[in-house]
Amino acid sequence: MSRGWHDGDPTLIRKPVFRPAALALLGGTSISPFLAAAPLTLDEQVVTANRSERPVRASLAASTVIEREEIERSQARSVPELLRRVPGVTLSNNGGPGKTTTLFMRGTESDHVLVLIDGVKVGSVSLGITAFQDLPVELIDRIEVVRGPRSSLYGSEAIGGVIQIFTRKGGVVGRAKPWFSAGYGTHDSYEGSAGVAGGDDKAWYSLGVSSLDTDGIDALDSRSSYHEPDSDGYRNLSNTLRGGYRFENGWELDGTLLRSQGHNDYDRVASFYPGGGLSTNADNEQRVIGGRARYSPIEPWEVTLQAGQSEDRSREEMGGLFSSRFDSKRSSASWLNDLTLAEGHVLTLGYDWQRDEVSSSEVFDKDSRFNRGWFIQYLGEHGRQDWQLALRRDDNEQFGTHDTGNAAWGYALSDSLRFGMSYGTAFKAPTFNELYFPNYGNPSLDAETSETYEVSISGTHVWGNWSVNGFRSLVDDLIVHDPSYGPIESWSGKPRGGPTNIGKARIDGIELVLGSHWLGWDWQANATLLDTENRAHDDNHGNELPRRAREVFNLDLDRRIGRFGLGATLHAEGRRFDDVENDDRLAGYATVDLRGEYWLTEEWRLQAKVTNLLNADYETALDFNQPGQAVFFTVRYQAL
Repeated sequence: MSRGWHDGDPTLIRKPVFRPAALALLGGTSISPFLAAAPLTLDEQVVTANRSERPVRASLAASTVIEREEIERSQARSVPELLRRVPGVTLSNNGGPGKTTTLFMRGTESDHVLVLIDGVKVGSVSLGITAFQDLPVELIDRIEVVRGPRSSLYGSEAIGGVIQIFTRKGGVVGRAKPWFSAGYGTHDSYEGSAGVAGGDDKAWYSLGVSSLDTDGIDALDSRSSYHEPDSDGYRNLSNTLRGGYRFENGWELDGTLLRSQGHNDYDRVASFYPGGGLSTNADNEQRVIGGRARYSPIEPWEVTLQAGQSEDRSREEMGGLFSSRFDSKRSSASWLNDLTLAEGHVLTLGYDWQRDEVSSSEVFDKDSRFNRGWFIQYLGEHGRQDWQLALRRDDNEQFGTHDTGNAAWGYALSDSLRFGMSYGTAFKAPTFNELYFPNYGNPSLDAETSETYEVSISGTHVWGNWSVNGFRSLVDDLIVHDPSYGPIESWSGKPRGGPTNIGKARIDGIELVLGSHWLGWDWQANATLLDTENRAHDDNHGNELPRRAREVFNLDLDRRIGRFGLGATLHAEGRRFDDVENDDRLAGYATVDLRGEYWLTEEWRLQAKVTNLLNADYETALDFNQPGQAVFFTVRYQAL
């Protein structure tokens, strides 16, 4: 699909073993939903919640970490498949593998989630979303998901949360360690990946390549006037390169490069001709390049300099002829200073610079803007208490200054119970499409702002662990697609529709997580209950925000029996509406996946997975089909 328009999805333009001592301190932090993972320790380092490496115990944010071992055990074939099992996350997909996938975190908009790859901000400048469907899951080392506002550390976009993806990184092994995977499955789907990683105590490196080719499914339902009864295929070729070096004087340098190229076949929906049109295909490309330098001039002071650039490119054809082109570029740089004032007390001072640019076959009234941000953060602890305080000021070229803040406090009620509470504000600048897309954009849009209140309680016991997070988000000037706005279409005599600020929206939610080891199985369940309300002063007042499922439930079970591994996943979502008016209702659904694996040796294993075992028929976007029952087989090799 074109990054500038849409393929029938108005939201795009609208914009297992747990260590109890550790979990008692984590609050809302959890390991991934797949369990059976390596033990979680107090010293495990996470980055995203505080913008610098800190032990997991230092995070007061509701977070989820998905490690490489868990990615392989789950046999997930895409990044969206991994993310849909995270508490607070709902996804909407336009017709199967490789097709546009939007993510809603804690009920906020699809462009209210900031995404980074190895510290570099990514995403389409025109659409405001990240092409999760194009990211190569086999080249990912781990994913950190932080839920809740983080504008006080990252600036615009982090209203719902932050997702950071880390590509594979070499380790201190003293030699090269190759890895390999190959698979085949339903819909004539072929997958393959290979790479090598290595390093020593001074240098490290990793390089890899991944490919996918599938016939896909018939993306559009027959009810659509643009439907063509055929399979809409997808193929992808991706590669990564990452390396670093630690000098004798203490300087540490590392860099990353990722490139992902995808090709999609579509039905006629992208042509926008009523009752017909030409078949469409699109070539999409993601590029990320970044570098980081760290140095400690004196013992309590660590300086981090980082710079990077991400590009999102798309080219669309209709009937074999050029139709449109959208290229967006995001350049960024940051300067962080971590000052250790005393044990358990760290002060961070930071500066961010960012420039967004769009180049297109369409003419935008404005095609670039910059943003500068200054922030300060204080992490502290005393006795059973710890806290996080952060303030930030952003100076946006188009929307002026925005001040945001965050305050979080945690208290250990006992060795097994922990209580926390937080308050945060955030903002989001409108995208270039929302502002300037020809015959669509609304240049009078205001920036979106929000405030979020959250309380949490968690416990760790002999039988397992649990946590409950409750939150309320109030969003001002929320941008939504309004069918009554915009110029009149000559062929229909009706407004095309366009973006508008609706005034206010309220989002209430509860996240529940429960995990244990029982009857030989490692299992974890999570549930999200969501209540959204449009508070606009128009006919839509009181309606639910579109494409947010009211209830989401995930259950994962895994067991290792000698050389065999068994697992199952239940994913269920309640009903949702597809439009602002709440006229188009999508029914709830449930899917069941089964998986198994067999270790031939410690380095080789065979895997098999059946997805949507019961062949559930469901939609996450109106008139777009989802895959039915499918089977996939994989062989893996990882040098020890």
